[in-house]
Amino acid sequence: MFYLLIASVFLCVSGLIFAATMLLKGDNEQINDRLQSLTKNRGRGVSRNEEKPTSLLKSPLDYVPGQIEAVISRFLNLSLFIEQSGVSITVSQFVGASVGLGIGLGFIYMASSPIKSIAPVVFLFGAVLPLGYVWFKRRRRMKKFAAQLPEALDLICQALRAGQSLPAGIQLVGQQMDDPIGPEFHRAFEQQNLGCALEDSLKLMLDRIPNLDLQFFVTSVILQRQTGGDLAEILDKIGRLIRERFQIWGQIQSLTGEGRLSGIVLLALPPALFLVMLRLNYDYIMMLFEDPLGHKMLAFGIVMQILGAISIKKIISIKV
Repeated sequence: MFYLLIASVFLCVSGLIFAATMLLKGDNEQINDRLQSLTKNRGRGVSRNEEKPTSLLKSPLDYVPGQIEAVISRFLNLSLFIEQSGVSITVSQFVGASVGLGIGLGFIYMASSPIKSIAPVVFLFGAVLPLGYVWFKRRRRMKKFAAQLPEALDLICQALRAGQSLPAGIQLVGQQMDDPIGPEFHRAFEQQNLGCALEDSLKLMLDRIPNLDLQFFVTSVILQRQTGGDLAEILDKIGRLIRERFQIWGQIQSLTGEGRLSGIVLLALPPALFLVMLRLNYDYIMMLFEDPLGHKMLAFGIVMQILGAISIKKIISIKV
């Protein structure tokens, strides 16, 4: 029993360290790139142009997807999902982090809790944590891109009114603006600069950034290049529309704040009450896991909790 406990602790700690290493690897790579740039310039810092990606080839020419990535790509485009989040990990590293974190939390729970029946639930929770982290990073990156888009359209309008071409305006956005919109526009400029049509490069950027306002921009550019017209005026109107929509969205968020807070309280109350009762009356709660009727009641409660969360989300979510 003692050796089994030691093995369990070793496996759970190894799994947690492996998961943390995989998730933080992208941040360490960015720090190393920054230090290399500072060393190369002898401490003078990095210019804005040097911070931008200078090559369209982000992976080696002989790169071949692994077996894990090939299998997952048949059901889910996980590589695109990770790319949209801005996290610098591969699909294999992501799967390894999920498995390692799930095993680590599962062993910790089995070694510290007497309720062994819900150990698979803890394992699944740990395995889903990296997916939640990537989803959170992707959502925050998409929101930041949407907030930067009006300023990017203003830069393109200014470039067009100054007599420059549309690719020059896109290059200006890539040079002047920060992540995520700067590197994305810079990548689109590189693609058309290497021979890809401008319409195709913008469509590829739309695939990477599924944003409705960006779709308006891409559609207006394609139509203008096919039929003609004042593109600067069109982009100016799109930028004004985006700003007005953000203003209305802020008003809706303030009006639905009470409903969102009520939803959080209602969804957090049953788990909190479960933990309190588990502490106060352990035998009473164990009937949910030992009695067949308790299993049905627990499953019914979880299903109703999920349905309640979906209903509250539908009520407070208003599309603008």
